[in-house]
Amino acid sequence: MTQPRSRVDLYAAIRRDARSGMSNRALQRKHGVGFRTVTAALESAWPKERKQPPKRGSRLDAYRVVIDDWLRSDLDAPRKQRHTAKRIFDRLLDEHDGAGVVSYWMVREYVATRRREIRVEVGREPANAFIPQEHLPGREAEVDFGDVAIRLRGELVTCALFSLRLSYSGKAVHRVSASAGQEAFFEGHVHAFNVLGGVPTGKIRYDNLKAAVASVIGFSRQRVEADRWTAVRSHYGIEAFYCQPGIQGAHEKGGVEGQIGWFRRNHLVPIPEVDSLDELNAMVDAWDEADDARRIGSRARTVGEHFATEQPLLAPLPTEPFETGRWFTPRVDRYAQVTVRMNKYSVPARMVGRQARVLLNASDLVVFDGRTEIARHERLMTKGSTRVDLDHYLEVLLRKPGALPGATALEQARASGRFTPVHDAWWAAACKAHGDADGTRALIEVLMLHRHLPHEHVVAGLATALRAGALTADAVALEARKYNDTADGGADGTTAGQSTAHTGDEEGEAPAVRSLTERRLRAHIPADTRPLPSVEKYDQLLASRRDTPNEGAAP
Repeated sequence: MTQPRSRVDLYAAIRRDARSGMSNRALQRKHGVGFRTVTAALESAWPKERKQPPKRGSRLDAYRVVIDDWLRSDLDAPRKQRHTAKRIFDRLLDEHDGAGVVSYWMVREYVATRRREIRVEVGREPANAFIPQEHLPGREAEVDFGDVAIRLRGELVTCALFSLRLSYSGKAVHRVSASAGQEAFFEGHVHAFNVLGGVPTGKIRYDNLKAAVASVIGFSRQRVEADRWTAVRSHYGIEAFYCQPGIQGAHEKGGVEGQIGWFRRNHLVPIPEVDSLDELNAMVDAWDEADDARRIGSRARTVGEHFATEQPLLAPLPTEPFETGRWFTPRVDRYAQVTVRMNKYSVPARMVGRQARVLLNASDLVVFDGRTEIARHERLMTKGSTRVDLDHYLEVLLRKPGALPGATALEQARASGRFTPVHDAWWAAACKAHGDADGTRALIEVLMLHRHLPHEHVVAGLATALRAGALTADAVALEARKYNDTADGGADGTTAGQSTAHTGDEEGEAPAVRSLTERRLRAHIPADTRPLPSVEKYDQLLASRRDTPNEGAAP
């Protein structure tokens, strides 16, 4: 396939062939052009610029002079008595027969740009120009959030991307969280400072995030800060600089604005598919480290080389960590759930009616009973949602087995993959053998094994027991523990990875479940090297008692 030629190359080829004696018609056939193109090439080796088509007129052209005069007269008029776009449109209709010729939106668009141009022309307002800035190493940084879309366990969701960028080196640290709330804002700072190994000694630029700013005072730089943000600034020694609201403020921290867009285009296209936000943040950390090798613009040195110069100039981190999460003390309702930020999360059923301590982080939620952790959930991203754990309801389901088939916790366990088709098959077989109530209770006892055995080992025990027709919780527990011991290189002498759950012969017999006594007898018990017990100390006590006279005896 021939590459397309530029017009200069085409003219050079035509002139070369013409010098060799080719006629005008032959040149047209060879190069696939017309008579005018050949004539123009023979007249000049450099193509003439194309003529720009005449600019299309507008129905507003006849009224531009009138509108400009009105806008100029507003320069000396009181501020509250100047022309608005609506007033200009009405005057055009009434005084200049503009009905059916101009529209309000046409006038509004023209006035929006022309008003400022007139003020700049007469010197009432400076022209919009940008001033180059010089950033000293270790002193300045910029912070902002951006929206990113990811596929979380197959579902398309929108998350918040936190970014802190050092102004001198361009070194940026990112963190993805479920929302752009205060917890994510604080956690992003702590993570960024730990990665950078210090805190900028000068100003960090922010827009008016709700996580930091409670209210803006007039048109000044003064802000009423949130109390917890003031505590964070005091802990790390942050000097905050708040940008102007709107697009003007975005220009004041253009480095981080562009950095978020660059990161999103280069690392989040195509949309990443992950099972958790922790998995995604591990990928983000690897991307940040790899980005140290890139060059920004026309810089001669990479981001990592500039950061090596900047890092020793950062202020040291405080010795004590800062708790970024927020504490709540909700009361557990009758459904064994706590409500936090309009979302519900399950806790163990024994907590019903009691108060729990909840630590809400950027991407997860931890529930405590006193100082003991009793539940941990991934934070919900939409309000009015519910996340429940089937394990929290097992004790109640033992007394109410009929509530299990339609339980919300069971459906969420199925959706997450914790309740597998193997569980369903064993449950159906147990209900067929023992009845619905007893079979469901046996399944609940099996589910309790997940509390102290790995999930895959319990599933393997279920599969083995199902093939052997052993439809009791004790049989599943035995097979799961054998699989657990085998996977760890257990006491029965097998090596890791060799399961003893299948005991059928090579001809395809159904596997049998071995007894616990037989397994214990086959286990290799280590020799007891302890010394034999001695009663010498007791003999000494008896001897001392014989030597002591009996004070209560008769003379």
